[in-house]
Amino acid sequence: MPAIVVVGAQWGDEGKGKATDVLGADVDYVVRYNGGNNAGHTIVIGEEKYALHLLPSGILTPTVVPVIGNGVVIDLSVMFSEIDLLESRGVDTSKLIISANAHVIAPYHRTIDKVSERFLGKAKIGTTGRGIGPTYADKMNRLGVRVQDLFDEKILRQKIEGSLDQKNNLLVKVFNRRAITVDEVAEELLTYVDRLRPYVRDTALLLNNALDEGRTMVLEGGQATLLDVDHGTYPFVTSSNPTAGGACTGSGVPPTRIDRVVAVVKAYTTRVGSGPFPTELLDADGERLRRDGGEFGTTTGRPRRCGWYDAVVARFAARINGTTDFVLTKLDVLTGWERIPVCVAYDVDGVRHDEMPMTQTDFHHAKPVYEYFPGWDEDITGAKTLEDLPKNAQAYVTALEEMSGAPMSAIGVGPGRDQTIEVRSLLPG
Repeated sequence: MPAIVVVGAQWGDEGKGKATDVLGADVDYVVRYNGGNNAGHTIVIGEEKYALHLLPSGILTPTVVPVIGNGVVIDLSVMFSEIDLLESRGVDTSKLIISANAHVIAPYHRTIDKVSERFLGKAKIGTTGRGIGPTYADKMNRLGVRVQDLFDEKILRQKIEGSLDQKNNLLVKVFNRRAITVDEVAEELLTYVDRLRPYVRDTALLLNNALDEGRTMVLEGGQATLLDVDHGTYPFVTSSNPTAGGACTGSGVPPTRIDRVVAVVKAYTTRVGSGPFPTELLDADGERLRRDGGEFGTTTGRPRRCGWYDAVVARFAARINGTTDFVLTKLDVLTGWERIPVCVAYDVDGVRHDEMPMTQTDFHHAKPVYEYFPGWDEDITGAKTLEDLPKNAQAYVTALEEMSGAPMSAIGVGPGRDQTIEVRSLLPG
């Protein structure tokens, strides 16, 4: 049975949580495969709004088993705070499963993240300061602490000591901060052991067995394609692989088991943090998109940078991920515009680029080449079918589909769970 990957097609905040939630009623497992609590999903169910940062969005669907895969980095304090908050609102979190191989964010990772960003000054990356990057760096340097290490105190202390040997020199000699002791880190992490133990499993084995048994699962990425550490706007990227290839390494589900890749794309474009953004609007139009779209970070509350839809970025995402379907979100935010620009290419020093420029330098200097589409004034938040949309809205969706490299199989017309037009089924078969 199928594994379906859900990825962001821009710089994040496209509405992946909603797309996963829409699929959730038809799947058995939802697996988060990358990132940490630097990612945020906002999901609206009826009158209730849920802001998720680390937990898979499938946790809100009672029939779904939510899984945190080995590719995720976990801040245990944040995770259990999120669990407690959901439980207080009547959400059952007892089905949650966590990979024994997922890496743990330690207190020194958060400290290093924050002081490093301040040290960079104007060259800062724009991280959330939550220790994500330093945790992935330790993972690659073979200095990381994994979930399973918390169940062996001797190994845990050895790993913390090995990591602090390096980091305390940096903190004391470069950043003029106090050294961090092994005891204080170990004592904090060990407080979670008893509560953590029931959730922990060999998730790669579990997921492959589930597929063998005919179960269906969604592999859910945090962040998005243009924030991928290999394929994004480096160095203004995250520290993991949110693209479809990362779904395999971050979950243990092999590529031969993946049947569909669903890329979520907003009807305009946003990003947070630093880095190039060709269609960014630094004027009243940008403010209007931010206000009407509620474009403030789920995790940080930071105002998002806003701009028009970028078809070059969408085509790039379709190619890198092998996108079979797009989910177009927040179409309703564009209601009331007289005309709507769409970036169809870039001008780089007088040369037209229909695809992403090869170098970061060229992308930084890219100027959008726009085509303009007539807007609409009708309220579309109650639309149930494509035909319910105003003609100009239908034409806009059709144009984006033709430019972007894959069909627009679902269209979000409002924040609610039921405010999604399903043009084609997102499930294979």
